Amino acid sequence: MKNSITIKQLLAESSPIDRHMRQQWLLHCLNQPLGYLISHGDATLSDKVLANYRAGLAQLAQDIPLAYVIGKQAFWRHEFLVNEHTLIPRPDSERLVETVLDVLNNPKNSLSKNHTNQPKQLLDLGTGSGCLAISLALELPDWQVTAVDISTDALQVAQQNVTALQVNNVTLRQGSWFAPFAAMPSPPQFEVIISNPPYIAADDTHLAQLHAEPLRALVAADNGLADIAHIIKHSRGFLVAHGLLAFEHGYQQGGAVRKLLAEAGFNAIQTVRDYGGNERVTFGFA
Repeated sequence: MKNSITIKQLLAESSPIDRHMRQQWLLHCLNQPLGYLISHGDATLSDKVLANYRAGLAQLAQDIPLAYVIGKQAFWRHEFLVNEHTLIPRPDSERLVETVLDVLNNPKNSLSKNHTNQPKQLLDLGTGSGCLAISLALELPDWQVTAVDISTDALQVAQQNVTALQVNNVTLRQGSWFAPFAAMPSPPQFEVIISNPPYIAADDTHLAQLHAEPLRALVAADNGLADIAHIIKHSRGFLVAHGLLAFEHGYQQGGAVRKLLAEAGFNAIQTVRDYGGNERVTFGFA
């Protein structure tokens, strides 16, 4: 028997899933903008759309994030493919993109000036879906961006995003932090190194809210600072003189990251707050 349920009736059904989330999922199933639910509330749903909707609702009921159910997430100016092997891009991470661009657009900064025929180099450590590397590569088409991740599964997603967004200035490398460059005769030199590394402590109560995302991309030893400290320690050998090193970090870690950078000899250290007013991005110059 053909289905006769309308959009309004479907959304009125009792559900443990938040109404806004159900609306977002239904819009994805319909491939329609938000206003469609208001203007077409009495429209009857096809059997195919209803089946897809209910299948996704079952996943959401198992606490699978909406981005994983949909398979993509908006970030910066684009949508990125994501799955259970990658973190879900979040608005706070856009502050890292903004910070790098602000630094490079500062006329007092020499990093964006190119006096050779060689492209400037940017390195993204722990790239995951590639959202940071690709966003910056698209904003900086004359730069060459290298993106590193230890997870081959995550790199497959990053490669899909590189292909889907037709990015031609990103190179992906597999390995832990700077390990992909170990066998090179001389280490490559980067004008900019960025990272959104694991920075959550293993006993942090917020981890329960992130149970669906890859633990390896979230948790670090030493109260969440171990990977940040490792990158800072080894970055000097890969940065040009006065090169930029910038991190996303936890909202309570700004002071600790500034201290680590200062102890490693970095200069002009600054911290930028996220959209919620929390310290989120810290950077310094070699």
